[in-house]
Amino acid sequence: MSTGLEVSGLVKRYGAQTALDGVSVTAGAGEFFTLLGPSGCGKTTLLRCVAGFARPDGGRIVCDGARLDTLPAHARDIGMVFQNYAIFPHLSVRENIAYGLRARRVPAPELARRVGEALDLVQMADLATRMPTQLSGGQQQRVALARALVVRPRLLLMDEPLSNLDARLRVTMRGEIRRIQRELGITTLYVTHDQEEALAVSDRVAVMERGRVEQVGTPWEVYAEPRTAFVAQFVGLSNAVEGMVVAREGRRVTVDAGGLRLEGETDLPDPRLLAVFRPEAVQLHVAGTAPAGPSGGEGRLAGAEFLGAVLRCGIRTPAGALIVADVHKPTGHAVKTEGQPVRFTVAPGDVRFFPVAAPR
Repeated sequence: MSTGLEVSGLVKRYGAQTALDGVSVTAGAGEFFTLLGPSGCGKTTLLRCVAGFARPDGGRIVCDGARLDTLPAHARDIGMVFQNYAIFPHLSVRENIAYGLRARRVPAPELARRVGEALDLVQMADLATRMPTQLSGGQQQRVALARALVVRPRLLLMDEPLSNLDARLRVTMRGEIRRIQRELGITTLYVTHDQEEALAVSDRVAVMERGRVEQVGTPWEVYAEPRTAFVAQFVGLSNAVEGMVVAREGRRVTVDAGGLRLEGETDLPDPRLLAVFRPEAVQLHVAGTAPAGPSGGEGRLAGAEFLGAVLRCGIRTPAGALIVADVHKPTGHAVKTEGQPVRFTVAPGDVRFFPVAAPR
């Protein structure tokens, strides 16, 4: 039966560098919980501490109500899928999957049955006798996943498992991983730096930066309701401009950023704020076709990328800021002439305000 995981106040140092600075996260039973962040933020270090490959300098790791961090790695009952798959090149698909069961001295009839079930689960039964050199990257990844699951671990840990695959295969395999995880109901801790991947597969996401957790929430919450400027700018594409508060009425504020005026709501009393809004929140108009409003600005088209369903436009304001706007369902008559004057608006409900960060 799948169990939950609780990490409390975890600290890990490498000399003078603090890789984990009091990290606390909880993954519920059967939850797909993702650690998301840039390189060096501590997400893989946290995973290694849970796996037993690194010893924390402080804090606790508890699984199913029992301390996990006091046990050696081999006694933690954890399945691990590595970035490079780490399957044995001299063993066939079937033998790779059976390896952990043989190490546990599982009787031959049960071993055969469980390996067969694992092969079916990852849709590799027809390739059971192939060697790793005869497999594609996606097939090798399936073998690594089956090998981790066949021993029926109480936790599944995955460290950037899709990073070595091409873009199309990553999309396919992330769907397969999610399907298998849901089917088994196993608690999963997943590490990635890919925001789209994290949003697509996770029940909840912990966004990390510099050894700390910035925010934990559902994919929708971390994307649409970021609690910090870092989360707002790291998860998905954002526009971020600094400006002065020029009007305030209760929670309603208007910020001027070099002629770009943005309205929204905030409790922050700061006279200078960072305004963040998504490209899809920007409404783009040919100059003169939209009345001037309190939230928006003017500029010139600095370029446009046709992405199929979206035309991504860059707008250079008179103050030099570059604003990105996404035009959905573009037509051949969409705004696309570089240097063309345009006006853009942003609804107040789509603007988030944050304190201006001090220089690091």
